[in-house]
Amino acid sequence: MNKINLPEMMNYIIGAVFMVIVFSIAYAYLKPHRMHHARPLSTLALKCSYLFYLIVMLLVIYFASFRGGGVSQVFDGPEFFIFLVALFVPTAGIFSRKIARFSGKRVRYNLIFTVVNLLMAVTAILLYRF
Repeated sequence: MNKINLPEMMNYIIGAVFMVIVFSIAYAYLKPHRMHHARPLSTLALKCSYLFYLIVMLLVIYFASFRGGGVSQVFDGPEFFIFLVALFVPTAGIFSRKIARFSGKRVRYNLIFTVVNLLMAVTAILLYRF
């Protein structure tokens, strides 16, 4: 039977607490429970898809840290760069949604980044799985 020592168990607990904190901050920033008056469906789709992406990415990183060698061994070589793109593109999209340049085409922007968020979540799962 494999025994887990106290420092290793604390790492698992701290990682889980970190995931909850990051997700809570993202939820508080996005406020998906507040509906937008002009474009309620596209904004809700964007926010919910980003939260889905975030929970998938946090879980992938959390489980990858348990494998032998950690995250650097799970995502090695070209997969690491794909993982970095999957890590930063949706976050850049969610932060840049309020730029005035996109205000006229906001519904289209929301729908495009909804698809991007879902594709990046699937990419993270596929990178972790294979």
